[in-house]
Amino acid sequence: MTSLSDRVSRVSRAYAPHDHRPLAGYLVAMGAFGALAASLAAAARVTGRPVPERPSAADVALLSIATHKLSRLIAKDAVTSPLRAPFTRYSEPAGAAELNEEVRDEGSSVRHGIGELITCPFCLAVWVATGLTGGLVLAPRLTRLAATVLTATAVSDFLQMGYSIAKEKAEG
Repeated sequence: MTSLSDRVSRVSRAYAPHDHRPLAGYLVAMGAFGALAASLAAAARVTGRPVPERPSAADVALLSIATHKLSRLIAKDAVTSPLRAPFTRYSEPAGAAELNEEVRDEGSSVRHGIGELITCPFCLAVWVATGLTGGLVLAPRLTRLAATVLTATAVSDFLQMGYSIAKEKAEG
């Protein structure tokens, strides 16, 4: 009888025989995401918080921009690099206070999978959006306040970049 770990290793080798793909790490991440979503749903039910039939367009816009900012903050910001350091290695600056990092190949498949997740703002977005949406149900005032801070920061980032571009063209 083969263990689950053996089966996952066999499937992983068959899936990508010439490249390391951390399928076990991805399974752990998917399980953690499922647990997060189930926990938010259970918390809403236990607390009796009503789940809106349809979120307002304003909340969708607010959470969308906040999701963008928080995902980039976690995945790319220099200040959050200590959170990524166990899973990544610094490569180079990426401009505008962001970093490029490489996922560490040594260690477990789970470590590699987490490294890929936390260095990819696109990958993190679904986690962040789920957390913010759950927050909108469980603590709407606090979530809107935090999302407003993140949204204002994202808008400020774009204005700063626009200003820099305009200044460079004017000095030209």
